[in-house]
Amino acid sequence: MSFVEEKQSGDFIDAEKGLTTGELEAIEAVAHPDFDDPNIDKNDAIEGILEDDSPYPEVRSAVSNTDDFNMPVSTLRSWTLGLMVSIIIPGLNQFFFFRYPSVTITGIVAQLLAFPAGRAWAKFVPNVKVFGVALNPGPFSIKEHVLVTIMATVGYQSAYATDIVAVQRVFYDQVFNFSYQWLMVMSTQLIGFSIGGIARRFLVQPPSMIWPTNLVTCALFNTLHSTQYAGVGSRGGVNRERFFLYAFLGSFTWYFFPGYLFKALSYFTWVCWIAPENIKVNQMFGYISGLGMSTITFDWAQIAFNISPLATPWWAEANVAFAFVFFYWLIAPILYYRNTWNSAYLPVLNDGSFDRHGNAYNVTAITNVDGTFNQEAYTAYSPLYLSVTFALAYGLSFASVTATLTHTFLFYRKQIWHQARRSIHEQADIHARLMARYPQVPNWWFAIVFVVMFVFGVISIEVWDTKFPVQYFILALVISFVYIIPIGIIQAITNQQVGLNVITELIIGYALPGRPIAMMMFKTWGYITMAQALQFTQDLKLGHYMKIPPRTMFTAQVIAAVIAGTTQLGVQAWMFTNIQGMCDQDQPDGFKCPSTTVFGTASIIWGVIGPRRIFSSGATYNGLLFFFLVGFLAPLGAWLVHLKWPNSWVRYVNFPVVFTGTGNLPPATSINYIPWAIVGFIFNYVIRRRHFSWWTKYNYVLSAAMDSGVAVSTVVIFFCLQFPLKGTIGANTIQTWWGNTVLKVFLNTADGQELSLLTPPPEGFGPNTWK
Repeated sequence: MSFVEEKQSGDFIDAEKGLTTGELEAIEAVAHPDFDDPNIDKNDAIEGILEDDSPYPEVRSAVSNTDDFNMPVSTLRSWTLGLMVSIIIPGLNQFFFFRYPSVTITGIVAQLLAFPAGRAWAKFVPNVKVFGVALNPGPFSIKEHVLVTIMATVGYQSAYATDIVAVQRVFYDQVFNFSYQWLMVMSTQLIGFSIGGIARRFLVQPPSMIWPTNLVTCALFNTLHSTQYAGVGSRGGVNRERFFLYAFLGSFTWYFFPGYLFKALSYFTWVCWIAPENIKVNQMFGYISGLGMSTITFDWAQIAFNISPLATPWWAEANVAFAFVFFYWLIAPILYYRNTWNSAYLPVLNDGSFDRHGNAYNVTAITNVDGTFNQEAYTAYSPLYLSVTFALAYGLSFASVTATLTHTFLFYRKQIWHQARRSIHEQADIHARLMARYPQVPNWWFAIVFVVMFVFGVISIEVWDTKFPVQYFILALVISFVYIIPIGIIQAITNQQVGLNVITELIIGYALPGRPIAMMMFKTWGYITMAQALQFTQDLKLGHYMKIPPRTMFTAQVIAAVIAGTTQLGVQAWMFTNIQGMCDQDQPDGFKCPSTTVFGTASIIWGVIGPRRIFSSGATYNGLLFFFLVGFLAPLGAWLVHLKWPNSWVRYVNFPVVFTGTGNLPPATSINYIPWAIVGFIFNYVIRRRHFSWWTKYNYVLSAAMDSGVAVSTVVIFFCLQFPLKGTIGANTIQTWWGNTVLKVFLNTADGQELSLLTPPPEGFGPNTWK
């Protein structure tokens, strides 16, 4: 049987190349029109296509397989625009980070804004040289655009460590000087880059490390710059540029309805409207404190709340959907209605903490003036309780940590071993061969960054009174080092990242109880070091796809990260100095610091109360520790089945994704998971199999258009309609018609009021004594 006949006889004959029947037809009809010539052997032709491009159809559909080695990248224009956006965007995001409701200027917005700015520079700036540097190097190239966008996105989100500074000020009345703040922020943001440099061999060069999010970005870049690539060929229909424009305008316009004009379209809890006082119905179908079985929304921001469903492989989405249905629609109701952990006295879904009377936990009732733990006050007050879904979320987080190690060892140990011995297990694809022309970043560059940032961290720990021993700083970095490769492999393949925030809180909570500042520092270095390393690695893969010289990428990322972190600290310092009532819950302009409040509360729960009183033997949630064992064993079972039946559907089961895929719940609900999975099924399974030519040409363009349309629409709505005049625009028209006032009815339902199944008794629920 020939290669072509094998392809036509089944769906996945060659799993390594991932070619389905529909994909083969697309290649025959589009990528290689000469297949109709009887003098050409189809087997050789297909192998030739794969030799000159990526073996993965997702990559072929979004990434160009050519490179212009002489295309300008590191120009005065790209650096000027890059430095500007690395100041403006992180600064604005930091300003709104402390406000509720907030708005975030995303990387896609930066990508879209940089394009006309670069084109305008090319059109209006004189084509002269100053001190040998060209002011206008010609047309704005796609590589310049990539460099500007990466500089904008490397630090666009609020630096994790800025919350430590805010919590110290708000919760513990500690105001250390700017030197402490800058050294800590730089260390936490940049030390991960050095780890990312080590990981590039495993996470960037192998063709199987796809990094699906990058495919959306690449599709948008190629669409804006009208780049042709083999994955699309000459398929008929509207071109991708026009398709993007239509989809973008549609997404931009439509979001005005669920985002401003008709907000009921976003929270379409029609079942709760029918039975607003039925507690059980609201707990099952509600979106605020219920399990959200209504499953209807017309808001792309809700559907793509976690990540775009068009950018994630369907098999990974199926793992997440299974996890949500099994754990939150089956296990959670069973536990809740059996009153496990006294959860029936609390809302079924909530991301807060409660006392034994069902009220929000008053952390100030158990702390001394300096923020340390007061045992007598704790004994007189109450143990801490969590909603059943929040407790399950902790358990799943525990399982994801061990499952990641087991899964990576069983399924990827050979590949990791080959990479470590510099013997590439996978044959280099066209992108790796094209990138081989560029000088790589020397390892000593990464070593210098690590040493300098390590010293910065030690200085910030030792010079100021943080009560954080240096040896635990080293332990936090070790945790990140251990997990960077396994978590990176999972993310590069599935688009899902396993977080280390909970496990780091657990470790330091046991090791150093009663030290909230030390807890926050340990969590930040243990978690963000890994996250920043993966961000750096993901950008390296983007540069790999777009053929950006690695040394230019490294320099741009480091400089942009320093500028972004410094800008954010400056904005934050200005805000605390000039905004009255900063972080007060009744702050008139909305600067209530919601993230800082959550971060500070976590520091008290984990750093003051400590996990020993929550998870140890005899504590309420001790049983959740068994999830560590479950996570360790689950991939072993899948691996054994895979050995017996290697071509069965079990090969798509990925337990790290199962355990970590629902990590945003709470506060996310099924409105952010089930519609997401449905859309992913339609596009990445049905359309991909039946209309592969359409999918390969438009899927990632559609994802970029939908995301960017919502992002730009959100900014326009906020700055033009909500922020001016203190939000009074449309107060007598838009805000008072049924499509928006129905939300008040929605908030008055049992779901909106977050009612529990059982009413706490006057003396409180749970044990009468605790330690």
